[in-house]
Amino acid sequence: MRLALRKSGDELGGLILVCPKCGYSKEAIPQQPIAPPATGTPNIQEQIAVIGEQEAKIRTMPTMKAECPKCQNSEAYWWMVQTRGADESPTQFFRCTNCGYTWREMA
Repeated sequence: MRLALRKSGDELGGLILVCPKCGYSKEAIPQQPIAPPATGTPNIQEQIAVIGEQEAKIRTMPTMKAECPKCQNSEAYWWMVQTRGADESPTQFFRCTNCGYTWREMA
C-alpha cells in the first residue's frame, strides 16, 4: 500500500500520510523515514554505463581490426556489455583509435 504525503491544513503546517484508497490519514512523525515519490521506471539506456571520457583516455583496452564507419580507420578498442536479457548474447562496443567514434554491434 502506498500512502500519499500531504501538508496538513493546520497552522503548524505539519505533514500527514493519507491513504488514496480509503482516505485514512495519520500525522507523519519526522523520525520515520519517508520514501521519495516514485518517478516511474528508469530508462534502460540511462542505466548502462558505456565508457566515460576519463576511461577513454586510458589506452589499456584491447584492440582489434574493425573499420570505423566515420573515418575508415582499421583499428578500434572493443568491450562487451550485457545490455539485454541474460539468455541473449552481449552487445559488443567499439571505439575508434583514431577519431574516438563509438559504435556497437549486436552479436
